[in-house]
Amino acid sequence: MMALMVHLKTVAHLRGKGDRIAKVTFRGLSFYSRVAENCEDVARFNEVFRWPIASRLDGNEMLEIQVYNYSKVFSNRLVGTFCMVLQKVAEEGHLELTDTLIDDNNTSIKTSVTIEIRYQSMDGTVGVWSDGEFLDVPDDRDGMFAFETDSLLSGQSHGSGTSPGRSLQGSIPTFRKAGKGVFSAMKLGKVKSSKDDYKRGDEPAVLDMEDLDRKAMRLAGALDPDTISLASVTAVTTNVSNKRSKPDIKMEPSSGRPVDYQINITVIEARQLIGLNMDPVVCVEIGDDKKYTSMKESTNCPYYNEYFVFDFHVPPDVMFDKIIKLSVIHSKNLLRSGTLVGTFKMDVGTVYAQPEHQFYHKWATLTDPEDITAGCKGYVKCDIAVVGKGDNIKTPHKANETDEDDIEGNLLLPEGIPVERQWARFYVKIYRAEGLPKMNTSIMANVKKAFIGENRDLVDPYVQVQFAGQKGKTSVQKSSYEPIWNEQVVFTELFPPLCKRMKVQIRDSDKVNDVAIGTHFVDLRKISNEGDKGFLPTLGPAWANMYGSTRQYTLMDEHQDLNDGLGEGVSFRARLLLSIAVEILDTTSPELMSSTEVQVEGVSNISESATGKIDEFFLFGSFLEATMIDRKIGDKAIRFEITIGNYGNQIDGVSKPLSAKKKKKDGENEEEESDLIQNSSEDEADEDGDLVSVSSTPPMKPVITDRNYFHLPYFEKKPCVYIKSWWQDQRRRLYNSNMMDKIADKLEEGLNDVQEVIKTEKAFPERRLRGVLEELSVGCSRFVTLANKDVNQAGRTKLDRERLKSCMREMDSMGQQAKQIRTQVKKNTIRDKLKLVQNFLQRLRFLADEPQHSIPDVFIWMMSNNKRIAYARIPSKDILYSIVDEETGKDCGKVKAVFLKLPGKKGFGPAGWTVQAKLELYLWLGLNKQRKDFLSGLPNGFEEIKSAKMGPCLHSVPPVSLVYNMKQVFQLRAHMYQARSLFAADSSGLSDPFARVFFSTHSQVTEVLSETLCPTWDQLLVFDDVELFGEASELRDDPPIIVVEIFDQDTVGKAEFIGRAFAKPTIKMCDEHYGPPRFPPQLEYYQIYRGNCTAGELLAAFELLQVGQGGIADLPSLEGPTDSERGPILPVPLGIRPVLSRYRIEVLFWGLRDLKRINLAQVDRPRVDIECAGRGVQSVLIQNYKKNPNFSILVKWFEVDLPENELLHPPLNIRVVDCRAFGRYILVGSHAVTSLRRFIYSTPDKTSNNWATAGDIIVNMDAEPSVRKMDTVVKLDAMSDAVVKVDMTEEESDKEKKKKKKKKKGGVEEEDETNERVLDWWSKYFASIETLKETLRAQDAAQAEAEEREDLEIAAEAADIKHDDLLLKGSKTKEKSKEKKSSKDKKKGHAADGSEKRTVKARVDELMVYDKELDSEFGNFEDWLHTFNLYRGKAGDDDERTLDDDRIVGRFKGSLCMYKLPLSEEITRETGFDPSMGMFQSIPRNDPINVLVRVYVVRATDLHPADINGKADPYVVIKLGKSEIKDKENYISKQLNPVFGKSFDIEARFPMESMLTVSVYDWDLVGTDDLIGETKIDLENRFYSKYRATCGISSNYSVHGYNVWRDPMKPSQILAKLCKDGKIDGPHYGPGGKVKVANRIFQGPTEIEDENGLKKQTEEHLALTVLNHWEEIPRVGWKLVPEHVETRPLLNPDKPGIEQGRIEMWVDMFPMDMPAPGPAIDISPRKPKSFELRVVIWNTDDVILEDDAFMTGEKMSDIYVRGWLKGQQEDKQDTDVHYHSLTGEGNFNWRFVFPFDYLMAEEKIVISKKESMFSWDETEYKIPPRLTLQVWDADHFSADDFLGAIELDLNRFPRGAKTAKQCSLDMIRNEQELPTISIFKQKRVKGWWPFVARDENDEMELTGKVEAELHLVTAEEAEKCPVGLGRNEPDPLEKPNRPSTSMSWLLSPVRTVCILAWRHYRMHCAVLLAAVLGLLFMALLFFSFPSELSHKLFNTAG
Repeated sequence: MMALMVHLKTVAHLRGKGDRIAKVTFRGLSFYSRVAENCEDVARFNEVFRWPIASRLDGNEMLEIQVYNYSKVFSNRLVGTFCMVLQKVAEEGHLELTDTLIDDNNTSIKTSVTIEIRYQSMDGTVGVWSDGEFLDVPDDRDGMFAFETDSLLSGQSHGSGTSPGRSLQGSIPTFRKAGKGVFSAMKLGKVKSSKDDYKRGDEPAVLDMEDLDRKAMRLAGALDPDTISLASVTAVTTNVSNKRSKPDIKMEPSSGRPVDYQINITVIEARQLIGLNMDPVVCVEIGDDKKYTSMKESTNCPYYNEYFVFDFHVPPDVMFDKIIKLSVIHSKNLLRSGTLVGTFKMDVGTVYAQPEHQFYHKWATLTDPEDITAGCKGYVKCDIAVVGKGDNIKTPHKANETDEDDIEGNLLLPEGIPVERQWARFYVKIYRAEGLPKMNTSIMANVKKAFIGENRDLVDPYVQVQFAGQKGKTSVQKSSYEPIWNEQVVFTELFPPLCKRMKVQIRDSDKVNDVAIGTHFVDLRKISNEGDKGFLPTLGPAWANMYGSTRQYTLMDEHQDLNDGLGEGVSFRARLLLSIAVEILDTTSPELMSSTEVQVEGVSNISESATGKIDEFFLFGSFLEATMIDRKIGDKAIRFEITIGNYGNQIDGVSKPLSAKKKKKDGENEEEESDLIQNSSEDEADEDGDLVSVSSTPPMKPVITDRNYFHLPYFEKKPCVYIKSWWQDQRRRLYNSNMMDKIADKLEEGLNDVQEVIKTEKAFPERRLRGVLEELSVGCSRFVTLANKDVNQAGRTKLDRERLKSCMREMDSMGQQAKQIRTQVKKNTIRDKLKLVQNFLQRLRFLADEPQHSIPDVFIWMMSNNKRIAYARIPSKDILYSIVDEETGKDCGKVKAVFLKLPGKKGFGPAGWTVQAKLELYLWLGLNKQRKDFLSGLPNGFEEIKSAKMGPCLHSVPPVSLVYNMKQVFQLRAHMYQARSLFAADSSGLSDPFARVFFSTHSQVTEVLSETLCPTWDQLLVFDDVELFGEASELRDDPPIIVVEIFDQDTVGKAEFIGRAFAKPTIKMCDEHYGPPRFPPQLEYYQIYRGNCTAGELLAAFELLQVGQGGIADLPSLEGPTDSERGPILPVPLGIRPVLSRYRIEVLFWGLRDLKRINLAQVDRPRVDIECAGRGVQSVLIQNYKKNPNFSILVKWFEVDLPENELLHPPLNIRVVDCRAFGRYILVGSHAVTSLRRFIYSTPDKTSNNWATAGDIIVNMDAEPSVRKMDTVVKLDAMSDAVVKVDMTEEESDKEKKKKKKKKKGGVEEEDETNERVLDWWSKYFASIETLKETLRAQDAAQAEAEEREDLEIAAEAADIKHDDLLLKGSKTKEKSKEKKSSKDKKKGHAADGSEKRTVKARVDELMVYDKELDSEFGNFEDWLHTFNLYRGKAGDDDERTLDDDRIVGRFKGSLCMYKLPLSEEITRETGFDPSMGMFQSIPRNDPINVLVRVYVVRATDLHPADINGKADPYVVIKLGKSEIKDKENYISKQLNPVFGKSFDIEARFPMESMLTVSVYDWDLVGTDDLIGETKIDLENRFYSKYRATCGISSNYSVHGYNVWRDPMKPSQILAKLCKDGKIDGPHYGPGGKVKVANRIFQGPTEIEDENGLKKQTEEHLALTVLNHWEEIPRVGWKLVPEHVETRPLLNPDKPGIEQGRIEMWVDMFPMDMPAPGPAIDISPRKPKSFELRVVIWNTDDVILEDDAFMTGEKMSDIYVRGWLKGQQEDKQDTDVHYHSLTGEGNFNWRFVFPFDYLMAEEKIVISKKESMFSWDETEYKIPPRLTLQVWDADHFSADDFLGAIELDLNRFPRGAKTAKQCSLDMIRNEQELPTISIFKQKRVKGWWPFVARDENDEMELTGKVEAELHLVTAEEAEKCPVGLGRNEPDPLEKPNRPSTSMSWLLSPVRTVCILAWRHYRMHCAVLLAAVLGLLFMALLFFSFPSELSHKLFNTAG
């Protein structure tokens, strides 16, 4: 084979001292040398680079060598370049020379380079690669394949894995690991990349965590903390070399295991339902579970507020595919199912993908599935939340819903989905399938064959497609392994659909039950793009590969779940040819089918070539090592089988493999005859025809490695397998996917690095991030250029084309954004930017996942006794070869460590953690015609052994085995120092751990250390005679990985697995010096894995030393055992073990709490033992735990030698033992403090501003006592007298805000609240909730704004301003940051509200409402007293579903403090220093103390339903020690959001009774009450905390009213005590309202009003001002707990981790030895206020006429009006009937009277009623105040006809029109725009309102108008002036003046007829009258004409 080899020997005459690196480039492909470290004038590289070349070497081609000064931190700096033309090399084939370099200016410099070049021309047997096949690599620099920053290649080789020469990556790591710090674990692949533009100061892509200057400082392995990096996983996973790829660390399949989920749905109300006078019910359906709301009668906008909970225990995939369906059903009852109004569908996955996994108060649009031409059928408002285990749902605070309900703006749709969704057809075309397994026993088939003589396929397949809750099936193809359907399944669904996945399943039709053969999921997000240039979902036609259980047919398939798509398939099942298309429907077209039923139709066949031309692929695999074979199968011979699709599968493969293959082969030859001849030499075409695949290794008996594992003795002979297979050539898809995956891998590795830098607090993480972004942008642009070549290939589907376009667009924009963000990365913005870049990573992974399959995955099976035992699955794209390096799979042509696992459910749990076998495996997959290079990635030094059957002459036949004649001998030294945080494997809660180290075929174990989770083995394991095969230089860069397994030794039975870690050794070849910087190696932390979970860390170092000619004697000597007690065990040598310093650890022993029984006996005399690094201290014995569980001696200390490097500190173990009689000790429980870092004592910094003594700092306060908003940002300058203004009130804006609030709250309150007496605690509470909501809204707005700003990519300057601002916020205490954001909001509010002029209202004092536990806000109150949970019992794994909480057997309270000795004297010299207390000065005594605990329970929200009816009857139970208060008689009937409003007093004695439990139980009439949920509060920590959590400090001091001071101590007394305890000067009260504390001066008001309104002088306001700003006092300042309400989650032990609701409460504590506190504040629920609404119906007009008159057919109506407020059942009232209205006019003068109880704050009417006749008690409902008026037509014999209705929300309804004419439909249509009024403010309203109904087309139509008067009076006023119903006394209304038409026919029929006639035939009558008159006139004329005529004649005559 042709190749060019360059041997780079030395570079001489260099200047200065430093690290050098060289880059060698030929034909645009670059290699990097290894880094030559600390060279002076000569850098010796001595490396060979090899380029396999496809075309002859041209004499004009160039070779370029560049030499750089290498830097870990900055870009590499170019020293010089050497270029030469290869003419002489092309002629002679060999050349040696030394020549000088030239610099940037093309001038020669002294530095010279010595090289040797060899050119190996063709050896005649290799077919020439055409240039075209080499993808037209241009020789010029532009199309360079070499990637300057090495960026895409995460540890991948350059020459397609062909070069033995190292790319840069191959070599560095070995150095980089030199003396590397602790956590770098195996970041082997962290690579330095050179940068050409060396002017930039960014760090390259892969950072080495050390500065070169430090190397000089680090002697004898002393560790500098800066050299440490936390490798975590990157350990092994990042790899370096080009010969080995990363092993997969996580062993256990994560999907497929059932998990707990809870779906909570609240159906609040429905609006705009289409239909007349409905009785709607909402049905909520998830999967097969259905729940219904109650029925609301006669309303189109029912209000439900009903809460449903669905519990599931299923795998995540199943959960997220379930459909949530909301349907509204009209008039459903027991007998009939009702008619469907409309439905809404969405899958659970869509909800889970939402922020917080929930939709809150959103409107679901209803559509009718039977009639898609109709539009929206109404809206349902609901909350939907999906809670998984451990998810914490943050419920937006439930307060009064005052927001206008803008339906369009709050639709239940994920972001980015258009409001108007259209109907679309989804066409899923199913063409045919191949390779189906047999699904029947062959016994029957053999019988049939005997009788009939025909052989039938044993499977009857059909395809089932599921989408959006509907199923469609194709026809069944009887007896066919290769069925052809050519059918399409058509779904009609709204687009874009809210269901993400479509499930396509091939099933076998069976008489008993059909089973799945294989399942494929189509993710619609991956086959469409919603952007502007996006495309509708489209797929294929493409083959979908299906995987599942193994192919042998068994009656009961234990892995059937795999065929249903759960878990990872373990075998190829079949492949299915399908396509998907979507067509948006035009719902207006008349011929449209309007139903959404699934249809199945036939489609025409498609051509063979539609999915791409078939090509021959070649898969080669070589097994270099098979170790760690489980001992259960070690006694029989083992072989390995590799399959791809059904090729290679010998046991249960295709039933007709040969015919299928031949068929394909023939088909292929016809199409591609010409191609084949061109692309391969003649002899190869012939010999390939006979090439028989060898798919399994020969069976071999395993050999024992140790008692647990076996290995196969391959030694130098490595078996190989190869398979030829035929697939459609769709490699492009995989290539693009590979490119993106590599960019993503590189990015992930870089991000891990950045996080490590931040975690270990190293310098310059921002540089590293800039480097990562630089790489990302280069990678993206590289992708775009490579993908650009991918144009118009045959077999491309629409999706291929569209996806390519969209991927290129995405990658391009990502590259641009990365550049943009890179410029904005600053030290203070790094965390924000890191989040953004992590989004890039997700996007990349999403894009890289190719939805259209091509080549099936490769399976490796371990077979024993012809049974399949264990497998590994390798995606084919990972091993796919391409000429272009970036496109090659990451494991192609590399050696990969593969761990085999058990299939299916067997692999869950402990069985899944044990390795069945570990293979070192080499794989290569590519086109057969490209297979020249398939061996090039193997370690060198082998001979190929061909199969004897093939004949000797054939060169190109693949080998059946490789024999390595090069063997290197090594000694491995494993320095096992310690492990920490191990898994507790014994019932004592501890383990007896030992570690077993595996390397190649060797294994050794450490000693067993008993009873510890943090063993320090300090043991060196030496492996002699480790034989590795291959070239020495390659092994140096590519050592195999070391596996360390940690076990728990059990006295009986075999050791139990704890976890596994992976490592790579540092290698020393025999010609290298053993010394700094690489040797001795440093200890590093390696992550220990147990399944997918982490189970601790191992601190160790590994070195692999080559044994040279002189044998072991030449190796660095091992010191003999220094520790005679430990026998032959070697300790870790001195240079490697950490450097120790002397520390003192002080322990505060406070007490023990809640110790559980041990072995059924109670703990009586416990003691605590503290141990760290072999030293320790014991507490005194507690003599009687029951009487007093506190220790009598508080502080003890011990001294210990610990590593100087904090990260290496061993854990500290806390153990509690119980001292029993006869000197027995029993372990109660233990706790390991893994990180002592937080307990390190640091001396106070005297220079900081907190110690400023330069002058007094005045803190100005506004003069008025005001609501304290915590947005005080105080910046103090240490050296000056700064006057700092603290804006405490923002007077104006606050008032404006209050006004706004009052406006919302409704009239009465507005008038009342100015009156102090009417204000109560709830006024304060609701005002505070408003503030909380505004704060949260402001936070959301700020966050959205920030995100928007990022998206818009504002210029860097703007970003800087923003970030300075952020920093300022971040620098303040955490507690403040939350409230601070509200200041922005206030200013906004100020601007907005300023325009509205309103009268100033009294302000309401507020408290803090925390939407979480108080403890989380104040760091669990562990400011000085820490709580350590004591564990006992075996730790559970996820599937055993035991939580750590169940293992807690008690708690130890105390603290630790550690410091280096000696300590500076100034601390001990301070006044009042008590040496016996050490660093724990001024802590209180721990004697028992009596405390009055007052618990206030405000309310609970979202309780989990406990009764069948979906409700609960909750009551509160309070437990403290032995006291228990049950409030059972005050249970609240059928409520899930009960308002308790109670306070409970309990006396307790700390420390015996300090754990308060507040539970909510469900009352049951029969049986025991069920626990809904409980919350536990540790009162002791609160009581003693410096945050002073005994009684919250309110914002204002007042002596009476709703805000009365609760604490028995006044603010001035509290302040004086704090000053005294803190030993600070003060308080000094001065004139003019000033007070001085320490050197801070505060100002405030000095007057107070008593009950009688008299003003007195007082200092309390001033003192309170100081307390509210106590955190600003230097040195002793802490934020004091404000007056508050905390929201605590309720949990139920039966449903661990899932919230069962929340409870709002607070706790006050008062020591009994202090003055008694006042009475508890009254927080009993506000009683609803009684009102009476009087509605007078005066008249109606324009009511539509419904009936026909009996005799004349005349239209008319018998009108009456019906009205109700609480519900039709409860209080409907009707007017009398206005009969025979012919004009639609009705006159009534009728009064309705509706008494009701109303809660102002919540704007709800309260109704108490029995739910049904069987109910035990009344249930309280809260409904919105809505008055419904309806107009009806009365009928005598049939049911009355409903004509129209109007619903008025009494809080906001449109003002009535003055006249009937002005009253129109617009009053309803434009309700949002029109000004609204509230009856609670107006009291009296009169006007005309329209009645509306919906016509057949669902259009709103006007059906009448009503003139009504609404008058609201309070109950008292109603009593004073009562009124009668209808027209009755008192205050009767006069009778209506109804027109006489309404009289009966019988009374005056003639008159009625006349009136009717005139009314309708007015014109006719007029015309008739005119005609009659005319006729009369004519008659008269004729009559008088003769006489007149004669008269005239005779007169004339006469």
